[in-house]
Amino acid sequence: MAVREPNLAGKSAIVVGGTRGIGRAVSELLATLGANVVVNGRSADAVSDTVSAINTAGRTGVGFTGSPTDDETAGALIAACTEAFGGIDILINCAGIPEPPRSSILTISSAEFDELIDTHLGTAFHTCRAAAPLMVAQRSGAIVNTSSFAFLGDYGGTGYPAGKGAVNGLTVAIAAELAEHGVRANVVCPGAKTRLSTGADYEEQISDLNRRGLLDDVSAQGALDAAPPEYVAPLYAYLASDLASEVTGQILIGAGGFVGRFAKPTPALLGYRDHHASAPWSLSELHTMVSG
Repeated sequence: MAVREPNLAGKSAIVVGGTRGIGRAVSELLATLGANVVVNGRSADAVSDTVSAINTAGRTGVGFTGSPTDDETAGALIAACTEAFGGIDILINCAGIPEPPRSSILTISSAEFDELIDTHLGTAFHTCRAAAPLMVAQRSGAIVNTSSFAFLGDYGGTGYPAGKGAVNGLTVAIAAELAEHGVRANVVCPGAKTRLSTGADYEEQISDLNRRGLLDDVSAQGALDAAPPEYVAPLYAYLASDLASEVTGQILIGAGGFVGRFAKPTPALLGYRDHHASAPWSLSELHTMVSG
């Protein structure tokens, strides 16, 4: 069966965190595929540089500088897209900051934790909330949020895995709520060599996690030898395109040549009895079920 090429020509897209690493690779690929792209980032120089690269290549991009971790900035970002391109069809969230070096629940400050949650979960929430009504009104739209393998807890930290795990839950809930309106929402857990996954501190962290048995040898090697961002950008573009018109509520993995999917968690039965006819479980009964 022949596979159709993705149709992004004339689509209006926003890439949050679209100036560096994975976000920049996604911005440039969407533009190459014909989308009109609003490139968002914190640095005005980085925004200008990315937009210039897109426009120099004969594509269409405009910039928006600011961190949409609040209602006002997120709303202004969405408005910038509708004013420039007449609407919004695609919202991609790639913004992220790293956990402080050697951070754990024993060392992280409340301010550091709050910043991590605001950057990862807050940005996704505020931008999705601003874009969703417009997508619902036009009965179409694609949202792609970025999570991380770190939500599993294998990579240590607190605010980073907590924020990424929350992004998963938020996105799956958005997908369920907006499906009847023709709006899709998915998650990508990317693995790529970026500024967040390079440098002596990062390498020391991975080696330490491996030494402590928190990260197996294969995962550690993959973390230290990740592919460039261009290898994961196509997964974002696919989910934004009409090829993925039936795909929603998925948590997908893209890392180099590997593509995967996290299955939806389902409870495994440990025990059951009718509460109408039985007393609550005793602690010893629970111990037998849970630890057996």
